[in-house]
Amino acid sequence: MEKRFSIDEARKKIRRYCAYQERAHREVREKLFSYGLSANEVDQVVVELIEEGFLNEERFARAFVGGKFRIKKWGRLKIIQGLETKGVSTGCIKLALTEIDEQAYVQTLSGILKKQHAALDEPNIYVRRDKLSKFAIQKGFESDLVWKMIRELFPDGKQ
Repeated sequence: MEKRFSIDEARKKIRRYCAYQERAHREVREKLFSYGLSANEVDQVVVELIEEGFLNEERFARAFVGGKFRIKKWGRLKIIQGLETKGVSTGCIKLALTEIDEQAYVQTLSGILKKQHAALDEPNIYVRRDKLSKFAIQKGFESDLVWKMIRELFPDGKQ
């Protein structure tokens, strides 16, 4: 069983936790409960963190979107799913997705398809295209965009 912290100790610890990186409200609430605080105390500390600027859902969502897109090369669908898992509101998700430049999004998809295409050891173009589509869709890119890009990059009869 974890140690129960006083509300002052919990405030100090959670401020450090939030200062280290952007956090979702749900993560912070769960952490505060793990410190042994009551629901009223958790609500009180969360309000304080928001007022002091340690906690901001929109800022968290924007940081999440930027990182997952630029570093992990995730598509919009996987990013949305990740934010929903973190308990971020729909409005914040929509706002945060504006961080993704459409041209950069298409270039990223093109880049991962070309890289994966080069790594595949499959002589049949149709099987190869199917594997490429599954890979890109699993990364969270929209299937219609994936197939459009695959047809442009790797037309029938050409590898």
